[in-house]
Amino acid sequence: MAGIGWRRKVLLSGDIQRERAYRKLANAIVWLGYPEEFAQVLASELRSANAMERMAAYVRNARPTSPEQIADEMLTIVADRNRWVEQKMSEHANATMTAFYNRPCDDEE
Repeated sequence: MAGIGWRRKVLLSGDIQRERAYRKLANAIVWLGYPEEFAQVLASELRSANAMERMAAYVRNARPTSPEQIADEMLTIVADRNRWVEQKMSEHANATMTAFYNRPCDDEE
């Protein structure tokens, strides 16, 4: 990767992580006897490598007996991720407002 900027390296690293997480999820889904297309649908909804790895761990450990159970867990993981994103956005907004309120005031005379 010589000559590639650090941002590009981070993107490639993220793509590799996502691909590995997808492979783990697909292997777990196929291991249960479902088609890989089901894993593709799950991955498109989960989107992040962490969410896909969490889903793959669930499938391997819980061994759900129906696709509905798998879909329900996928929805739970997506809701958790969305809640986390909302929390981080709120924390950032609060930090920005705190910095604004704590800025030095110019005394006008």
